[in-house]
Amino acid sequence: MVAQQASKPSTRRRFTIRVPATSANIGPGFDVMGVSLTLFLTLSVSVPRDPPPRTFTTPNPQPQLSYTGEGSDEVPLDAYKNLTTRVALYVLRCNGIPSFPSGLELQCHNEIPFGRGLGSSGAAVIAGVLLGDALGQLGLDRNRMLDFALMVERHPDNVTAALMGGFVGSYLRELDAAATSAASVPLAEVLPEYPANAGEEWGIDPPSPPHGIGHYVRFGWAKEIRAVAIVPAFEVSTAKARSVLPTEYTRKDLVFNLQRLAVLTTALSRSPPDPELIYEAMKDRVHQPYRKELIPGLPQVLSSVTPSTHPGLLGICLSGAGPTILALAVSNYDSIAGAAAEVFKKFGVEVSWFVLDVTVEGSTLSEEE
Repeated sequence: MVAQQASKPSTRRRFTIRVPATSANIGPGFDVMGVSLTLFLTLSVSVPRDPPPRTFTTPNPQPQLSYTGEGSDEVPLDAYKNLTTRVALYVLRCNGIPSFPSGLELQCHNEIPFGRGLGSSGAAVIAGVLLGDALGQLGLDRNRMLDFALMVERHPDNVTAALMGGFVGSYLRELDAAATSAASVPLAEVLPEYPANAGEEWGIDPPSPPHGIGHYVRFGWAKEIRAVAIVPAFEVSTAKARSVLPTEYTRKDLVFNLQRLAVLTTALSRSPPDPELIYEAMKDRVHQPYRKELIPGLPQVLSSVTPSTHPGLLGICLSGAGPTILALAVSNYDSIAGAAAEVFKKFGVEVSWFVLDVTVEGSTLSEEE
């Protein structure tokens, strides 16, 4: 009889991080509301269980980074320039770990279109926070993770939805003077160009985030509602989309949005959903009217694709900073997307679309046994 030999434990730790796409604003909820959707940024991570000790006299370990899917031709594969790994290094350095572990391997696969208003940069930031927490085995809770994310991405709607999952509302807390100063540190100091500006022998500590920068609440979401993301074939940068917004608004426009926001957060939770109520509640006067010059065909799509013309539609709005259009619906998803595509085509804009669900799980990390 041959004795069975016990299998040796793996010398490498392997885990997977999965972060969903998000749509922010949802009509009147500018910089307030976000929802997580079933397109994902996935990181497959492999790292030695016992990496060799490192001192400041040894070279910086350069992780091996590969990238497939959306944006694979434009994402930096240098871990000291890539947004996800730079955020991970920020989290590590705030917790007394000066560098990546030796032998780190990262395989990234992305389903989220870049620069289209579906939270691609927010997903990259959240993936970096989870990566830093896992590599350092820091045991950060979700609220503390959100603090780190908000030091990099100062608008909470996308990152909160990506981290927590579901349909959420969020705000930045008013902090005391010391905390406000820390949270106002320029991004260049939070994420310096590693390793050149990291200081002699990596000796400059980055600013650690204050506790409780942002707070959130999860709203209900009716199980019948799916999201149709109609994605034009061009990008709009968030910075450019913000630059066209006014610095002041009329009382009438602010009241218009507040009324609809108050109704929408409850209307989307009720089953069966009420198309008449939701369609009107998803209208906006704070950001969509000012972004029409950046997105040819936007007003025409929003006004012509309605519940009366396309049964099954509940409401329609700009997703984040655009140019993606988000249509919420209970049926006839492809018909709704096709109608929007026909309008865009008149303006010389080609589109693709995804029929998505809301994921309540948010970001996840799963370890391989």
